[in-house]
Amino acid sequence: MKKYISLFLLSCSLSSFGQDKTPNDDLTGLRAIGTPANPKVKISWNHYNDYAMITKFCQDLAKAYPDLVKLESMGKSTQGRDMWVLTISDTKTGNVNRKPGFYIDGNIHSNEIQGTEVALYTAWYLAESYNSLPFIKQLLQDKVFYITPTINPDAREDFLKNPNTANSPRSGMLAFDDDGDGLADEDKFDDLDGDGNIVMMRRKSPNGRWKVDCDNPQRMIPAKPDERGEYEMLGYEGIDNDGDGAVNEDLIGYYDPNRDWGWNWQPDYIQRGALYHPGTLAETRNIKNFVMAHPNIAGAQSYHNNGGMFLRGPGAEEDAGFYTAQDGAVYDYFGKIGEKINPGYKYFVIYKDLYTVYGGEIDWLALGRGVFTFSTELFTSYKLFNKTSDEGRFQNNDFDEFSRQLLFNDGYVAWKPFKHPQYGDIEIGGPKKNYLRNHPGFMLEEDAHRNMAFTILHASQMPKLEVSEIKQKALAGGFTEITATVINTKVIPTHSAHDLKYKIERPDYITLKNATVVAGMVVENEDSNQTKEQKFTPQTIEVPNISGMGAVKVRWIIKGKADKLLVEVDSQKGGIVSKTL
Repeated sequence: MKKYISLFLLSCSLSSFGQDKTPNDDLTGLRAIGTPANPKVKISWNHYNDYAMITKFCQDLAKAYPDLVKLESMGKSTQGRDMWVLTISDTKTGNVNRKPGFYIDGNIHSNEIQGTEVALYTAWYLAESYNSLPFIKQLLQDKVFYITPTINPDAREDFLKNPNTANSPRSGMLAFDDDGDGLADEDKFDDLDGDGNIVMMRRKSPNGRWKVDCDNPQRMIPAKPDERGEYEMLGYEGIDNDGDGAVNEDLIGYYDPNRDWGWNWQPDYIQRGALYHPGTLAETRNIKNFVMAHPNIAGAQSYHNNGGMFLRGPGAEEDAGFYTAQDGAVYDYFGKIGEKINPGYKYFVIYKDLYTVYGGEIDWLALGRGVFTFSTELFTSYKLFNKTSDEGRFQNNDFDEFSRQLLFNDGYVAWKPFKHPQYGDIEIGGPKKNYLRNHPGFMLEEDAHRNMAFTILHASQMPKLEVSEIKQKALAGGFTEITATVINTKVIPTHSAHDLKYKIERPDYITLKNATVVAGMVVENEDSNQTKEQKFTPQTIEVPNISGMGAVKVRWIIKGKADKLLVEVDSQKGGIVSKTL
């Protein structure tokens, strides 16, 4: 009996010893570096979330971290869905809405779905890493993130749950009469075989200009000029539902939410995709209202796909002059580091390196609000084999080889015969809707993390102000001179050069409190004692800007001696800081 009691006590002793837990105790094996240990919100990052899953994730994260995460709706979508915003910051350290803010959104285009997952991953990583990574903890004490996982929830649901191609629907859920027959949305894609994918149609023809790639029977390639083809390509799966002789011409929503913004907006006849006026869409208006209500936003990131590019404005050549050399240097700083931390991605200027965009979101943020903004085109064929294709960015065989060798043909629907009511004997096959533009599951988490790291780099360099020094000097007649130095220890200034020129945001205020101020001035050159007096409200000096990695000096003349003086800096995009003499 004593033997069993001893074993029981030993067992209890060992059990008690094991209760002194470390963050890894509930894991099997060893935590991989860079991944949160024992997350409160358990989620895998190898799939794409529908609206219900996004909503539940946001609710779960807010419930798990009430001191870090707040969930709210910025408004309703066209079909009445809430456009969720996660506000993430340490709420115990200062007024959240007065911290420098960073805005993130994704999925402005319905088929560009992985922007949502990168946004969700960023929110998850920030909250789950707060207690284990000092860098993240300090970041959330200093800054606030506003993360909107999907800004096109209606069309996302359509893309995920209805038959579509990799490129449809591009926009939202408004219907248009594209063929002018008086009917809208009556000649949509038809899923001929009911497999949930809209793929290509081909038909054998003696006059065809296409043939099967002998190295990859799944792939269609154009015949050479001096040879005969064997197939004609008939476009995507579809039937002429309205009897006008064409298929798939009246699709849902041929408009582009990224042409709906009030900076250099152009009507539809100039750039296809614009609607009736800037802000036609409910989704665009919701985002605009949210950003306008949060003037603390100093940086922003929008996620698109694909091509592996860190993009900044301008979208049109005529706006090039609005992006000054000073602002360009800030963008270059982030873009060059981005190319390093995400191999295969390139840093580009939209109009110079791609094409012209009028009425784009990032120009509205950068030029309309003075916010340093990037748009990232997620995913690139480089990621398939960690090399640049010899055949070009879009016309290459890498996706076909990748599907065969790593996905075991999961990326394509195999060609099969079908009796078409208009075209007769045809074959249907080709890439699935969630291939080519969207990450395969096992690649999604790595790219989410790398792009999240780029965004956090950007956010970490939003202004961080500090009153570094306060000096006093006795003057004749019972007056005292007080000189304060305010520094910005980060790369991003409190105002972009564009903001300064067009006075988008108010100046920064530097106030001396607990003193009788008789004069206030900006010190332009301390060595030669050059100052510029501010005659009105001398107690609060208005400073146009505190540059990145720069400093300003201000000076007051006060009556009497200095006693418990407080210098406070109030900047819309730089936050509020103070120091007591």
